[in-house]
Amino acid sequence: MNDAFGKLFQQMMEQGQEMARAFNPALENFKGADLDKLFPTMSKDMMEMWFGKTFNKEGLDARTRLLVTVAALTVLGAQAEPQMKLTIRHALEAGATKREIAEVISQMSLFGGLPAMTRALEIAQKVFDEMGDDA
Repeated sequence: MNDAFGKLFQQMMEQGQEMARAFNPALENFKGADLDKLFPTMSKDMMEMWFGKTFNKEGLDARTRLLVTVAALTVLGAQAEPQMKLTIRHALEAGATKREIAEVISQMSLFGGLPAMTRALEIAQKVFDEMGDDA
């Protein structure tokens, strides 16, 4: 890796860390390199793909990105409950309100159907209950 590419890669990794923190302040101590033990190139490839090249500071903010993700997971039938719960938690941490999350899920009934919307609302309610008044 030449010096110029190394600097560019480091900049992309730093930008990725910033976006991860914006998604959830608890990710402040996230160490992508720790994933290297499972899959040697996964952390670098994922951070570069998701945050280095795809996401940019001038684009959508974390709150909006997470609401869009809630919408997509809803349309997919809310089959991935752990991912849906995590995304809803992160959306709340990024400033989305419970009402906004419920509205996004409800709107997706037009695209994913009533069963998908109902399942997503059930998952969201579990998260809201778990988080209590903190959310």
